Amino acid sequence: MVDVDKKKIRRIIKNLAVAALILVLVLPAGRIWVQRGLMKIGLFRPDLEQPKEGSQTPSAVGHTAPEVTFLNNEGNTVRVSDLKGKVVFLNFWATWCPPCKAEMPSIQILKDKFKGNGNVVFLLVEIEGERQKAQMFMEQGNMDLPVVYPQSDIPPEWLGQSIPTTVILNKEGRVAARHEGMADYSRTEVSNFITELLNK
Repeated sequence: MVDVDKKKIRRIIKNLAVAALILVLVLPAGRIWVQRGLMKIGLFRPDLEQPKEGSQTPSAVGHTAPEVTFLNNEGNTVRVSDLKGKVVFLNFWATWCPPCKAEMPSIQILKDKFKGNGNVVFLLVEIEGERQKAQMFMEQGNMDLPVVYPQSDIPPEWLGQSIPTTVILNKEGRVAARHEGMADYSRTEVSNFITELLNK
């Protein structure tokens, strides 16, 4: 009799665990939670490779874009060409994208590392123009990341077919690094990479 009850209890616990796992993986908030956990254990490291002198580089790295403009929440135009002399961190995302949302806290940590440094600019480009949703997401996460919206075409060398995509421009406005997919930008190698670009 006792053995039957133990089996029933084990079966109930197993079913509850499976149901909880399904909910975590199906619901957007659950997926974000799982993705953040995976980032923290080091599974999502960003690619940060600068072009080597005299070598053939990937099409994006080393590329200088034509005039690209964004609109900020105050309705002002942000011209990338006006940011020459600064290192620019561009992250392309959308409010409906769980991996985009999962990496945002790591970008906030990176931004905080350069707090007060006017030579590093962060632009979080919400590609769908969802201002209210973007602002609500930032407020709910206690983040102060500067969200902008495309006002001109985005060069294909910057943004292909997938989000999130992150591009880091050097002080000359050239692509120093480009990473497609979710990544943990709070990692020391990312802040070191940006510091290296600042010192060049």
